[in-house]
Amino acid sequence: MLEVRGIQTFYGNIQALKSVSLSIREGEIVTLIGANGAGKSTTLMSICGVTPPRHGEILFRGQPIHRLGAEKIVTLGICQVPEGRHIFPQMSVLENLEMGAYLRQDKAAIKADVDEVFERFPILGKRRQQAGGTLSGGEQQMLAISRALLARPTLLLLDEPSLGLAPLIIKQIFEIIRKINAESNTTVFLVEQNANQALKIAHRGYVMENGAITLEDRADNLLSNEEVKKAYLGI
Repeated sequence: MLEVRGIQTFYGNIQALKSVSLSIREGEIVTLIGANGAGKSTTLMSICGVTPPRHGEILFRGQPIHRLGAEKIVTLGICQVPEGRHIFPQMSVLENLEMGAYLRQDKAAIKADVDEVFERFPILGKRRQQAGGTLSGGEQQMLAISRALLARPTLLLLDEPSLGLAPLIIKQIFEIIRKINAESNTTVFLVEQNANQALKIAHRGYVMENGAITLEDRADNLLSNEEVKKAYLGI
């Protein structure tokens, strides 16, 4: 579904990504783990067009997208949930969800998708008229993921969904991600510092250090890899 080939991304003269290559097959959950500042978020930003790579190429379903604007990439079925959630705090839960569907014209289907969100997350249904900024961190993350799903993406990019959440809520968020993948066949590319939880739900994983991919394997193999245990799992 997605192929990243040797991309190099810069912030001014500072090189953030160093010939990064990776691939994601349809229906997978693939996770990218690494320390803070390793270049994980920049990888997502390069894929979705916010920080285009200076060299290399990105193919989605065989077509190059690395020269497209972010707004065009969204229309292809790629949607990102950014680090820090970035919901619209003054808008209601319902209005936030409707913003996720801003490219769609099928009003009846949008309403059905909103109803499905409220079935999946009853707490959001109870607070549909409540301002998004008044929700707890976990509820805001549920809202941010749901808002992205309203765009009906085929590839969902998640940037640090567990950041700043309590352990019990983190478990719920990862279970939500697993169910979205299993029940709707949405392909997921998950960037996460919580390597243990991310690898438990992923099919495959990549390890990033200093802007470069240093390791690639099945998720279960990475969980048992001694170097990964020592560096990222606290074992």
